[in-house]
Parts: sequence; C-alpha cells; structure tokens
Amino acid sequence: METFVDISDVALRYTGRAGSQDTLAVEHLNLKVHRGDFVAVVGPSGCGKSTLMKLATGLHFPSAGVVRLDGKVVNGPVSIAGMAFQNPVMLPWRSTRDNVLLPMEVVDPHRRQIRTNRTKYKQQADEILASVGLVGAGDQYPWQLSGGMQQRASLCRALIHDPELLLLDEPFAALDAFTREELWCVIRDLHQEKQFTCILVTHDLREAVFLADTVHVMSARPGQIIVSRTIPIPRPRPIEITYETEFAELTHELRGHIAEARG
Repeated sequence: METFVDISDVALRYTGRAGSQDTLAVEHLNLKVHRGDFVAVVGPSGCGKSTLMKLATGLHFPSAGVVRLDGKVVNGPVSIAGMAFQNPVMLPWRSTRDNVLLPMEVVDPHRRQIRTNRTKYKQQADEILASVGLVGAGDQYPWQLSGGMQQRASLCRALIHDPELLLLDEPFAALDAFTREELWCVIRDLHQEKQFTCILVTHDLREAVFLADTVHVMSARPGQIIVSRTIPIPRPRPIEITYETEFAELTHELRGHIAEARG
C-alpha cells in the first residue's frame, strides 16, 4: 500500500523562555500512514500527540528527522489537509454556512473563484451540512446551534475543500456521551464515502477502537510510538459493536499499554 504520511525518526524540541529549559516533546518518532487509512493516536497526557499533528501539517518543523506527505518533504503549511479540534472555533458574526466556507476563501483555486461563483459554493456548503444532519442550518449563527451541531459544522468546514488528509484533535471530547457516539457514526460514514486519510488524536479508547484501522500508543515525553495495534473488527462498524466482548478486550489491552507508558 502507498505510504501517504511518513514521519521518520523525528525529534522536536520546543525552545523555552529565557531562564527556562527547552522541552523535548518527541524523539525517535516514526509513523507511516497509508493512503485512505484511518489511524488513531493515544497516550498519556503531554506525550506529544498534538505535536505529531502539527508536524504532519507543517505547523511545526522537526529538530531532527523528516516528515513527508504524499512523498514530498513538508517544509510549510500543507493545503491538502483539513483539521478539526475540540473547540469548533466558529466565528460568531458569520452564519454557519459562511463558517463552513472559510477554507474556500484561502485555499487555491477556490479563493480566486468563490467571489464570482458564490451561489455554487453556497450550494456545496449546504450539501455537506445536509450530509451530517444539518439540513437548513446554513443561515443560523453559531450561537443558535448546540455543541454537537457546532462540531458537525466544524467537520464540514474541515472537509469542504475535499482534503486528502483529515486531522482530528480531540474533536468530540467536550460533548456528552450520546452526542459523541452520534458523531463517531458521522465521521465513520464520511470516511467511508470520501476515502480521505485520517489521523485522530484522542484520549477516548472506545472512540479510537471504533473508528480506527490501527491505534498507535505513544510513550510519555519525549513521545514516540511504542505499540501499534491493528483493529480486526470489520467495517462498517455499528455502534452496537462497542458493547461486545472483543471490543472491550481491545480497549482494555490499549489501556494497559498506556498505563505502562505512564510508568
């Protein structure tokens, strides 16, 4: 299979403020993600999970090693990636539709076309909102949406420009359990439909096992991958699978690896 994301023997050291020590966030970090795969990254707090995401998108550069995306060395922010975070960070003065369209205003070739063909782009935004259950929500403002609805809109914004890589950084952590499971199914179905490559950072082991093809466990700082566990449960996975014995055994196994990583 084609390697799409290739993080090879990477270290990243954050420079401390005057009088404080530098922080070695990750060291000997190696991760290969094949095109179209869905992987999850778990580990103890502060292990460098979010740092891994920033390295993959060119928001940070390694102190050692190399990061490649689609065979090219990452030497700046990448345009073929979309990102969604724990906080949807929607602009309150823009409608939901206009929040979703934000990437189109900055990513080529869309930013040159959106002013002259706004109607086409509005239709595209409404279609992707409908695909996550937000029919008719385009004219509403963020403050009129529930937390779960805002997170659905955030996923739409991350996917509106059809990125080849989607990065999810604790996107469902702030939601109640029922809404969280609903959104697991939303992202499951979007991945099945669009076949993008996805990296999910999460503390929720049930979430990781339900969504991912492979779950990677990171060590305590400086972080590196210490265990990679393939999830053998066939796709598409119904939410009911989370209550079965095999699923529980997988989450228990991963919890044990994280406990060891914490020391």
